[in-house]
Amino acid sequence: MAEKTSNKHLYNLEKQFAGNNPVLQKALKVFQELDQIEFDLGLIGPEETTASKQSWWPVISIFGGNASAKQRFINSYFGSEALPQGFHTTPHKFSVLLYSNQSNSVTLPATALDVDPRYPFFQVSQKIEQQEVGEGARVNSYLELKTYNSPKLRGRLFIDAPNLSTVLMTPVITLLVKHTIEHSDLVLVFTDTLEQDTPLINGFIESIVSHQDSNKFIYLIEESPTLGNAENINLWQRKLAEFGLNTGHFMVIPNQQSTASPQLGRYFAELDSRILNVGHDRSYRVLLALQKNIQDLESLVIPEVKQGLVLWKEWVNLSSLVVLSVIAVTLVFVEVQVGGIADLIIDPLIGPISILVIAAMMVPVQVFASKFYARVIASKLLDRQKELGLMENLADVFDKHLTLTRMLLPFTEPVGWSKKVRIRLLQLSEKTKILVQELNDFFSGPPAEVTTDLDHNQVSVSDYLQ
Repeated sequence: MAEKTSNKHLYNLEKQFAGNNPVLQKALKVFQELDQIEFDLGLIGPEETTASKQSWWPVISIFGGNASAKQRFINSYFGSEALPQGFHTTPHKFSVLLYSNQSNSVTLPATALDVDPRYPFFQVSQKIEQQEVGEGARVNSYLELKTYNSPKLRGRLFIDAPNLSTVLMTPVITLLVKHTIEHSDLVLVFTDTLEQDTPLINGFIESIVSHQDSNKFIYLIEESPTLGNAENINLWQRKLAEFGLNTGHFMVIPNQQSTASPQLGRYFAELDSRILNVGHDRSYRVLLALQKNIQDLESLVIPEVKQGLVLWKEWVNLSSLVVLSVIAVTLVFVEVQVGGIADLIIDPLIGPISILVIAAMMVPVQVFASKFYARVIASKLLDRQKELGLMENLADVFDKHLTLTRMLLPFTEPVGWSKKVRIRLLQLSEKTKILVQELNDFFSGPPAEVTTDLDHNQVSVSDYLQ
């Protein structure tokens, strides 16, 4: 078994995010073990890691329907003396706001997000291309990365979404709205977003409803000149209940832009407190992603490979059967026309030799058919990989099956897939569950005496392997 090389991305994750987080440090080791398994199976390359499937940044997204309301909030909340002109995001793009210690703001194209596995829009151009052919190359028209010297951005990412009441609804915009919500630890929703009835906003509401079991939504209500804060909140609670939105937190924010008002501290104190906890939400999200990666390998990735292998063998065997049928028909025709073939076949000396000759002739036929159909199946698996949005290269698995033994004998299990590997996956799953317990214990009281080293633990796998 070849040892997978150390991944630079894992090193950067440990350096940037896991250095002061013992749970994430242990999670990185589980990711490394999972990477080794997938590398041995031929699903990922030596420089790839399953940890890149999920952004490790704490992510907060902002959705609004009124451009001025959201812009006032952004300038009030993030503004500083270093940026007297305020923040300026593009109303029709998803703008990722990143901290920079430079005084000048810099705008970078979407390519900076698409190729960097640390960000939540890593390889999003591929998803866009699957959604609408030709649009993947235009990813810069949908996304941008902006850097600002604001303390509020330090250690976290903010995603400023386009104004949903004005942006045109397209399959790509719908995809990016769902992607942003799914990859956010906290979603700030201006209630004015929900005042209009459009297909895009209705889809946005459906996405919120589907995530109501999570504590990730905060509804921002602009201060009313006629209603008190409590009345304003009660009004919007009733309105959102009509949409089926019964969870989430409500906060009232000032309706005037000001970066110097002493009242801002009072308005934003509760929001600051919630944002400070986003790092904890991120830790749970990473562990959830790790658990999903482990489960998907056995429940999704391997079954796709197995299905391809079974189809491959069926096609190869059918080709061999066709060739044997042609040989049999030819022998019958010669027997009818000339005669003597039956005598040769039943001859105790010539008969076995004839069978060996036919078998020898079938070997190159089987090999040729195996290689030909392997390319066809690999192409189908590549399409299936894109359809499922998998990073695992399903087509590369066939390279390990193009050996003489695998091509001639009826193997339908992926090379390297065994009970031992399944036991290792079960152990990795148990380690992940223990890490979640450690994270829970951190918040609920003194940490329990648990260990994530399962090498000496007794793990029952009898039911699992049946």
